[in-house]
Amino acid sequence: MEKRIGTISIVIYDISVAQAVNQIISLYSQNVLARQGLPLRDKGLHIINLIIEASTDNINALTGRLGRLDNVEVKSIVSKVHITTPLSDEIEQR
Repeated sequence: MEKRIGTISIVIYDISVAQAVNQIISLYSQNVLARQGLPLRDKGLHIINLIIEASTDNINALTGRLGRLDNVEVKSIVSKVHITTPLSDEIEQR
């Protein structure tokens, strides 16, 4: 399976959807290498940045689910480098 390294930036405009955002991120936790959160309460914004290693299908699935939430904006950047994982990694993920 080919994976890619990328970043996903999430802007939350209403804190009431934060729990839903965290639940979705948790579903893809095996792909998250790093996570940084920045609450800008005085501006009414909450920002989460993720560094991920995943297949393009998983990246698209994650950003798609997050992007369908009200009051959430999502942008992703994916590296051009393809990382081939050993067959054992594929078996573990199933």
